[in-house]
Amino acid sequence: MDLPKGNSFYLEPGFIYFSKRPSTVRTVVGSCVAICLWDKKLRCGGMNHFIHPFTQEQENATPQYGNVAIAALVRIMEEAGCKRENMVAHVLGGAAPLGVFGDHVGRQNVSVAKEMLIRKGILIVGEDVGGHIGRKIAFDTATGQLAVLKVHQLRAEDWRV
Repeated sequence: MDLPKGNSFYLEPGFIYFSKRPSTVRTVVGSCVAICLWDKKLRCGGMNHFIHPFTQEQENATPQYGNVAIAALVRIMEEAGCKRENMVAHVLGGAAPLGVFGDHVGRQNVSVAKEMLIRKGILIVGEDVGGHIGRKIAFDTATGQLAVLKVHQLRAEDWRV
């Protein structure tokens, strides 16, 4: 994957990134989930990175929560002229710590992501979820391409600018 030169952004957990200009947005996830949304007609996209699956409390309505982060990214893209029928999504992350099986926050994050995207009518074209290892993600907002590197140990300095 040839990443665009110049505009590059590292997305922290609990935040959203969108650009109509070609850029590369990067993040690192473990049990968190990142959604990459791309409008195939306008050729622009964005990413969110959420920590918790869901909140119903107004005072907690931040992009740290999946239901808020997904709704906000879709709204931001629609306000920029994107249409849901032209959007495609990748769902990434949702790992469990080694030795943890069954229901866990990573699995809940993935479940909320898929449910919300389906409910909003956005096609999920790719996913790399679950397991026990982290993922480094680089998303090209101009082409919709992404790279996912699986890592056994996440470090604070991973992919920082």
